[in-house]
Amino acid sequence: MHLRERLMDYSLGNHLRLYWRLFRLREQAGNSLLTDILTFLLNRIAHKRGGYIGRGANIADIPSLPHGLHGIYISRYASIGRECRIYQNVTIGEVNGRAPQIGDNCLIGANAVLVGDIRIGSGARIGAGAAVSFDVPPNATVVAQPPRVIVREPSVPQKDRP
Repeated sequence: MHLRERLMDYSLGNHLRLYWRLFRLREQAGNSLLTDILTFLLNRIAHKRGGYIGRGANIADIPSLPHGLHGIYISRYASIGRECRIYQNVTIGEVNGRAPQIGDNCLIGANAVLVGDIRIGSGARIGAGAAVSFDVPPNATVVAQPPRVIVREPSVPQKDRP
């Protein structure tokens, strides 16, 4: 990669190698002072890019973030599997200290919200804008809000009307 491309990548906020190195270092740190310092640095880097990853979040592998940390919120109680792809403005939130457990190879679309003590199966796909508060089986797809059925009255012909 040329210098110009590196500068453009970094200025867009997509250059997260340092962030993930510090994240892994914090996981391995035994000293509470070092952990606090690394947490401070990680929060500053994430805040600069408009995101947040909680201190206790269990992330098995570096997730693919095509748009960087822009608008991504991951609760400190969340667990994310390997090779997940997370788009911008995703919230993986908690309810009463319980957060989603996300399996391997999942895709979470832009503006999706996952909250509560739920399990997202491996290979699941969460569509853009979906609000998920229920378990999702492996290899399933969830799109938009829960579907609604609108019942319409059958039309009455003109000659049968009183």
